[in-house]
This record gives sequence, structure tokens and C-alpha cells, in this order.
Amino acid sequence: MANSTQLRTFGYLAMVAMFSIAIPFAPDEARAAGGGDDDAPPSEFSLARKALDDGDYDVAIDKLAGLHEKDPDDADVLNLLGYGYRKSGDVDQARGYYLQALAVDPKHRGANEYIGELYLETGHLDKAEERLAVLDDDCWLGCEEYTDLKEAIAKYKVKKGIQ
Repeated sequence: MANSTQLRTFGYLAMVAMFSIAIPFAPDEARAAGGGDDDAPPSEFSLARKALDDGDYDVAIDKLAGLHEKDPDDADVLNLLGYGYRKSGDVDQARGYYLQALAVDPKHRGANEYIGELYLETGHLDKAEERLAVLDDDCWLGCEEYTDLKEAIAKYKVKKGIQ
């Protein structure tokens, strides 16, 4: 007869297996890839992501602003608008878009990571650590956003001589 620890472990493993079969990739990964139709032209969203990757922040912001106009409550678009503005040096605009994304989706992983990085850039370690705690609660199997923000916080602490 199985004990309660073995049953919990089996349940956990069954749940992980179920999720890995049911969700082969995250929705925004499919969206960034253009939706999956090989013959379709790239979406405005994927073109904006490419512009961000290439450092063409003005182009990305322009494309994302158009998408934002069509759907003002799209947390992915709001998050990437924040990223584009942050990378182009406008931290006030960036903060506003990140906060809008988090108002739509408080657990949005990208927005939590990126606003945490913005908080570090502006000297607000405590707020960055709050965002890390949100990611820690949400990423119970681990996620890139948690790892990236945790590393950024560690580097910030070393740079500032904080233990």
C-alpha cells in the first residue's frame, strides 16, 4: 500500500506530465512565431518582437502602439511597449506600460521580470525583490523570468556591495 508521500509525489508527477502534453508551448511563443501558419506573413506582433531583438526600438514601439490601439488590454503588447521604452531610455513611459500590463494580468511573467529590472535600474531593490517574490509564487516549476530577475538582483547587490 502506498503512503501519503508516495501518493503526493505520484499526483505531482501525473500533473506535470499532463501539463507537458497539453501545453507544448506557451501562448506568447506561438504568437511571437506568427501563429503557426507557415504560408502566412509574419504578424505585426512578431515583427515588433524582431525589431526589439534587433534594437530597432522606434520601429517596435510604432508597431506595438498600433496593436495597443486595436486592443488596449493586451498585456503582452503593454509589456513589450514598456520594454521598448525602457531600452530606448524612457523609464517613465516604460513604468507606465508595465504597470498597465500588470493591472491586466498581475502574474504576467514578462512584465514582472522587466519592471523588476527597471526598478533595479532606478535604484529600487525592494520593489525588484517584490516582483521576484511574485515570480517565485507563480513559477513553481521554475521559469526563465524568475531566473533572469534573480540573477539581475544578485549582480545589483554585488555592484552595490549589498549582502
